[in-house]
Amino acid sequence: MKTTTSRQKIVSALRMLWRNSPERYVALKEGKYTCVKCGAKQSVAKGKEQKVLIHHKEGVLNWDVIIALIRQQLLCKPGKLECQCPECHKKEEKPKYQGFRFTDTRI
Repeated sequence: MKTTTSRQKIVSALRMLWRNSPERYVALKEGKYTCVKCGAKQSVAKGKEQKVLIHHKEGVLNWDVIIALIRQQLLCKPGKLECQCPECHKKEEKPKYQGFRFTDTRI
């Protein structure tokens, strides 16, 4: 049995998260589905298909660091994981997150 999630699977999941993210949709809407460089508009009209992508102005700095953090914090080794019922899990996790709002950008 394989015990490590592949890099490809992590990247694929992050791409799917990005494709469906509100941030991406807001950027498309605010940009009026138009390329800021050449003015090309997104179109699905037959024979005139044109895609518009969302570019990170500051770039995604380091994919290796992002993937390593996901592996360290979320997809950790099975020895660092245990089964708990929902009630016990809630009791154990709640103290860790008191005072923390998940909308914070401190991460």
